[in-house]
Formats: sequence, structure tokens, C-alpha cells
Amino acid sequence: MSDKVTWDDRGAWKAKGAWGTADSQGGGFSASRWQQRLDELRAAHHVPGAQLAVLVDGEIFELASGVLHRGTGVEVTTDSVFLSGSIAKVYTATLIMQLVGEGLLDLDARVVDVLPEFATPDPEATKVITVRQLLSHTGGLTNDFNHDTGRGDDNLEKYVAALRSIPLDCPPGNTSYAGTGFMVLARIIEVLRGTTWDQAIRDHLAAPLGLGQLMTLPEEALRFRVAMSHLGDPGADPDPAPLWDLMPRSMGPAGRVITTAGDMVRFAKMHLDGGVAADGTRVLAADAVTAMQQHEVDTPDKWSVNSDAWGLGWTLYDWNGIRGYGHDGAAVGQYAYLRVVPEAGVIVALMTNGGGARQLYGDLYRELLAALAGVRMPPAFAPADPPITVDITPFLGTYRREGVVITVTRGEHGKGHLRYEFVDGMKDMSPPLEMELEPYSENIFAASGAGPSFSEDYMPVVFTTLKDGTQCCYAGMRATPKV
Repeated sequence: MSDKVTWDDRGAWKAKGAWGTADSQGGGFSASRWQQRLDELRAAHHVPGAQLAVLVDGEIFELASGVLHRGTGVEVTTDSVFLSGSIAKVYTATLIMQLVGEGLLDLDARVVDVLPEFATPDPEATKVITVRQLLSHTGGLTNDFNHDTGRGDDNLEKYVAALRSIPLDCPPGNTSYAGTGFMVLARIIEVLRGTTWDQAIRDHLAAPLGLGQLMTLPEEALRFRVAMSHLGDPGADPDPAPLWDLMPRSMGPAGRVITTAGDMVRFAKMHLDGGVAADGTRVLAADAVTAMQQHEVDTPDKWSVNSDAWGLGWTLYDWNGIRGYGHDGAAVGQYAYLRVVPEAGVIVALMTNGGGARQLYGDLYRELLAALAGVRMPPAFAPADPPITVDITPFLGTYRREGVVITVTRGEHGKGHLRYEFVDGMKDMSPPLEMELEPYSENIFAASGAGPSFSEDYMPVVFTTLKDGTQCCYAGMRATPKV
């Protein structure tokens, strides 16, 4: 990309050579140009199939590339459905904010006051965790409690009951990416709406927004052309995964909304338009929309998803003064990326089914957002250049949270080595990851070998000490305490 992209002295992007010339001040959207670029980058990064949807100048453009399944060769179309992974959290957050906007729920209510059965192993922490904290990943709950409570409509009720035995990753008020909080939020939705989370998505989001290809259950997806998950080594074409989706129904509110890139953009457009659907129906109160996009807390790890802070459900970005919001998602072998640039009226959604998805996202979004919105995304995270030397000794040891064990040892030439192992209910998700640690700063390292779920080339690993003195390792934005 470096031979085609330059920045003038005003910070405006200009693409030259094969792409002609364009800048952030206009020029519309060339579907043929971006179709060609999507095809090129998808192939270069060994992504079997991808779907791209873009809102620009009030119009939604939908593109498709590659195949849904390398074994069958079925082509991706714009109406094919993909797993969106953690972007499901934004849908759950929106359902919660609808309740707030209707006066049925207080953002600062203690969870136990709304859901008396909620508990953690720490009684004092249980008493203070609020709805706002769960939405902003500051409740201290863990992320990878992959607990299967069956296919019944009571799956979330059982999940929340099981949480009482799962230790917190950190004290409430500290930042740690926590998917389990969204299962608790979904149970609040069920109690206040008198229906299941799955039905609430249909009734309160899919129906009023006209999202005909949004679903939450695998059997619903079989009505459509479905993207198969793919797994494999970096730099090679991946193979179809042994299973399409390993996630139990109870994890849906944090990780399983099945949809198209186009319908994802239509969902995000409601937020961009102040909570109003395309037909003028108010779906979300205007002040609730604003609250979701407001800064709640800085993120210790600003590189995993290039985020600066958390709002309520949304990840927040500051691209050299240009504000944005969005979210990333990863299901086993499928990866999705959503970005909204309000001042430009631009939304971009990318859905993929394996391979070097993060690299595809990085290359494509740097060009797209620059051309359409004047956004200068940061370069891929990498070790310090020139290299620096950092003593790994203070960080050696074992770190553990539910579902994950991280072991930091001294590798060759005194450098750090990190083993990221899935355990408990996560043990079948992936083989252990073995990563070498290259210094970025005194307490931040670039880990190679993390795979497309975590990074473009290097995964950020941040070592820090919390206010209560607990030493933590942040990997994938999750706080893992030292044991």
C-alpha cells in the first residue's frame, strides 16, 4: 500500500497509480473500484470469502467476493450470512438502552437490584456492580466462561446462576473485556421484556429495522447461504473447520448474531441517524444513542482493535481528531469489523470466513476510511523501532482467568516467551498459542504468532498493576491476574 498512498501536508489522503486520484472531500463511491480492491486483498491474504457493505452519501453499497466454503466452491453473495462474533454485544447493548430510554431500567442501577439472583464469589463486589459497568467492561467479570446450559429458553437463567462460582478477573471499576457481562445484561432484557433474548432481538431490532437476514440460532441460518468457518496456518489457504460454530446458545448475547454486512450497516445506520429507522420509526431514544457513544473509560490496550476507549457497548476511536465508533467480532474461523465515522456519515462493515482476515481488514479499511472519510488509521501494531531492550524478569510467571492460562517464561537471548492456553470450557476452541515477546515499551510487548483473531502481525501484551496491587497481563484486552 505504501507505493500508492500518500498524505499531503493537510493530512488528506490521496490514492495514486492504479486507483486514480481521490480524497476525503468527495468523489462518491466507485463500486467497481472497491470490488476490484476487495478481490485483490482477499486473495492476497488467503481469505476464502468476504462481504463488504459501505454507507456513503446516504446510500448503502454491498459487495461480495470469494467462496462461502472452499470444499464446495459456493460463491459468496451479498445476501449470504456470516457469524459476526462479538459485534453481537452491540446488539445486546442496544436492547438494554431501549429499556433505559423507555424508563424501564436505570443505567446506574446495581445489577442485584434488577436481577436478585446475580452473584459472584466476591459478595462485596456483587453488591456494587452496575448495569453501566457491564456495558463498559468495567464490572470486573471474566470473558471466557464458555458454559453450555442447553438449548432451552432458560439457558441464560441457568448461565447467570452458574456465574456465582466464577471468580472475577479484577475488582469492579477496572477495565477488562468481559463477555459474561453481556449474558447478564441479556438476562435483564429477558426479565424486563418477558421473553427470550433471541425473541427480543427479532421484535425490537430486526422487525422495526427491516433486517430480514439477522438471526441468532444456527437452525435459522440454514434458510440462507451460510458462510463456513475456515482454519489454517498463516500465509496459506485455510480449510473448512471441523464444526461451523462451537458456541452454546447461552453465549449468544456476547457472540452470536448471524447476519449480512448490509444488514449490519442498516443496524448501525439507525445509531448514526439518532435512533430512527429508515422509515422514520423511532427504535432507540435519542439520548440513549448519545449515551452509548460517550466516553466511559480509557482502554489499557489501545492496539488490539485500535480503540481509545469504551462507550456503552461501542468501542470508541479517535483518528487524529476524527471521532468514530464500532466493534470487532471473532467466531472460530470467522471475523467481522464494523466502523462508523459520524462526521462523514460513513459506515463500513466487513465479514470474512477465515484466513488472514485481520490483515485484509487493516489494508482495506486504511484505504477505504481514508478515501471516504479522511480517516488516517494507525499503522499495524509492531515492536519498537529501533528495537529496545527490556528485562522480562518482573513479568515472568503464570496468569490465570476462567478459560485461559497465560505462562510467561524467559526464551532465547533473555527475551520473553508467552504460552496462551485455553482451558476449562474453552479447551476445545484452539490449540495453545506459543508467542515470542518483542518489547514495544517498558511494560508493553508485541507477541508474534497470535493468529488473525487477535492481531494483524503482532498481538499487544500489556503488563500492569491494578489499584489493589494485583499484577495483570492484558492480552486480547482481557485482564488476567498473576497467580
